[in-house]
Amino acid sequence: MISEQELEGKTLSPQEVRSILKTDNKEIVELCKRASILPKKNSKGQTYFSYEEVKNLRKVQAMKGKTMLPANTEQKYPSAISNILNSLKDMETKLSNRISKVIDEKLEGMDEVVVELIRCKTDNETLRQKIIDLNKEIYQLKNDLNSYRPVGLGFYKKREKQVWE
Repeated sequence: MISEQELEGKTLSPQEVRSILKTDNKEIVELCKRASILPKKNSKGQTYFSYEEVKNLRKVQAMKGKTMLPANTEQKYPSAISNILNSLKDMETKLSNRISKVIDEKLEGMDEVVVELIRCKTDNETLRQKIIDLNKEIYQLKNDLNSYRPVGLGFYKKREKQVWE
């Protein structure tokens, strides 16, 4: 059997911890939170636990099994604590409402901005299409203009377009 000192220096993988505690990863995470234990990572990025941490996890697991309260049991607090809790809840509600109000005010004008942006984008696409159409018309007009040749005295004669066959 392994001595206590040898175990204290040993590290345990999550698989070994699962088998020792006879539980799943979700419960191990919950136990770590309750015991304030942060699993360490080695140089390869693998998670490991020390023997002491596993002992603490086992204690927390045993305590958890004993102190489980039924879901319908209401916790009783002294009046001072109740007042503090109620004050905190009220502050939380007020803060949430104020933050919501500020965010709503800031985003209020965004709808109009988005609509204007969409309208501008549509106008931009329309103008781009007009430019394409006008470029085609300019090309055709230049071809027509190049088909006229001067004959003299300010007169021009239109050459027939050559059809390539």
